[in-house]
Amino acid sequence: MPPMARLPRLILPDHPHHVLLRGHNGQPVFMDDQDRQLMLQVLAEVSRQQSVLLHAYVLMDNHLHLLVTPGSEDGLGRMMQSLGRRYVAAFNARHGRRGTLWEGRFRAALLQPQPYLLACMRYIELNPVRAGLCLAAEDWPWSSAAHHLGRTRDRLLHEHALYWALGNTPFEREAAYRDWLAQGTAPAEAQLIIESVLRGRPLAGADFLAPWLNSHPEVVVRRPRGRPRKPDAGG
Repeated sequence: MPPMARLPRLILPDHPHHVLLRGHNGQPVFMDDQDRQLMLQVLAEVSRQQSVLLHAYVLMDNHLHLLVTPGSEDGLGRMMQSLGRRYVAAFNARHGRRGTLWEGRFRAALLQPQPYLLACMRYIELNPVRAGLCLAAEDWPWSSAAHHLGRTRDRLLHEHALYWALGNTPFEREAAYRDWLAQGTAPAEAQLIIESVLRGRPLAGADFLAPWLNSHPEVVVRRPRGRPRKPDAGG
């Protein structure tokens, strides 16, 4: 049988997207902290060049998650292509290897900001906790959690408006987000988020997706089965 055609992506400028990039056959894409620092350096450069705003991220051993808003329809694709090529070239040179590193093309899913953006951000930043790499999200140095909880300032990040809506001051926002993280990600919510990005299907409701039903019917016909609870602003 011929291979199935790739599902067309629905990438919308000025809308948030969840992005996943995984190592080929589950192999590590970061051997040490120097590799992770290189990835963040390249990510900072290519996101700026392609006008893609980075709201959250996590670097794991064999994959990485990003929460981004591209400024143009093709900005996200160009950023990820440049990121992948530049990082692999440096990784291969440093570790004396050749060949591919990634599991095919990057995965991406459009997000309806309310109610899914903060839920996806929580899912991303709790990855190291779920994997047993740390007890608290902010203790993992290779994610955006410490920034959102006020422990450090990360120049890579552009805070999303929904994060700002959590409180009127940095202290209020950090406290509200700490409570949000402490609630954890329920198994059903985690499954919803990861299936969305793996399949390239938007995490959004029917009304939100209606304008693109005719142009992208294969992508938008299926809808999420659940909705995460909203965080309490200011507390």
